[in-house]
Amino acid sequence: MTTTDAPATDVEHPAPTPHAEISDPPIPPKQAVAAASWLLVAGVVLAAFNFRTAVTSVGAILAELRTGLGMSEALAGLLTTLPVLAFAGLGALAPRLARRYGPRALLTGALLCMSIGMIARAWAPNAALFLLFSLFALAAGAVGNVAVPVIVKRYFPNRIGLMTTAYSTTLAVGTAVAAAATAPIDHLAGDWRIALAVWALPALIAIVPWLLWRPAPAAAGVAPMGRLDGVRRSRLAWTMLLLFGCQSAIAYILMGWTTTILVADGMSAAAAGSMLGLLTIVQIPVSVVVPILTVRWGPRPVFFILMSCYPPAVAGLWIDGGGALTWLWMALFGIGTSVFPLVLTLFGLRARTPAGTSALSSFAQSGGYLIAGVGPLAVGWVYGLTGSWSVPFGFVAALTVVLFCAGLYVIRERYIEDELAPAQ
Repeated sequence: MTTTDAPATDVEHPAPTPHAEISDPPIPPKQAVAAASWLLVAGVVLAAFNFRTAVTSVGAILAELRTGLGMSEALAGLLTTLPVLAFAGLGALAPRLARRYGPRALLTGALLCMSIGMIARAWAPNAALFLLFSLFALAAGAVGNVAVPVIVKRYFPNRIGLMTTAYSTTLAVGTAVAAAATAPIDHLAGDWRIALAVWALPALIAIVPWLLWRPAPAAAGVAPMGRLDGVRRSRLAWTMLLLFGCQSAIAYILMGWTTTILVADGMSAAAAGSMLGLLTIVQIPVSVVVPILTVRWGPRPVFFILMSCYPPAVAGLWIDGGGALTWLWMALFGIGTSVFPLVLTLFGLRARTPAGTSALSSFAQSGGYLIAGVGPLAVGWVYGLTGSWSVPFGFVAALTVVLFCAGLYVIRERYIEDELAPAQ
């Protein structure tokens, strides 16, 4: 991937930043600008790899972890819900921290907290401390979810598609690698604590580019990131919250309940696990192309293509779960849930300024992750009451309808600053 040549065929791109936010900086040496840009790209990519490793590494060895810590089912349920609560709570603080400390210090501190939390929780003597240190381990993901779209908007305003591709693809790869590699590491090391602690290493490596990176002189001419007030009055912000929340809820429901559903339909546990792995694998190449195509074609056709995969996937898994075509339904779900990188791209495309991107990203993700956390819990509660998967599947279908309606509003070209301008 290159960061020096923007796609020549871009159709939709972010509107230019208002003149008041730009001054005329001195022209820097090209070599210095290129070096700083590549360091920033490396920092974003390496950081993104770690944003979900604290989550999926635990899920891979949850049974051994519960045995080792004597963790009850209730605490295990809290552990699986903790990531979305952390993403919502800590993510809401990210814009304020970014304005105060800047992106370099913010990401460095978040990755350092993550590394310490990874190591500390691995040797936690009891379940309570494990949960506490897990909050530190989730810090990088919670902050990075909000901070990275702002960094991309601020330093790569004409390359949002390419940078979001790099970010979302690496995030998907890190998610899959941690899920797939933790159990084998546990088997080789003979200790689940080592299998969890080892993920502190890539987090420490990701700190290096942020320690070396200095904003290029061209970027130094940009005024410090401001604050956009009144986001709660924006219809776009609320619609983005619904869009992000519904797509995240569907994704977490699939990750949390797919294997249970397939086993209940007669599939072996190993085969059910491979179907869930297929969903994750499909997401990786789709995450590569979605942000680029969103910028080149505009979000409308990309959104319709992704959403067209949901109806046959929901109906197929509902009616024929565990059948010969289960792989097809899971592949379609993998494509459909790639609405996630589309939403990440829209955080930059639906704001004119870094402040707008920060406000929109923080508001949508904080509230959206609360919706996402409710989704898997609601499915389990409803299934426990009814003993049938029909109502949970109806719930997923309803989330899909809300997702589609919210997307119809967001894919139209509009900006959060324009909605708030009359009031301001």
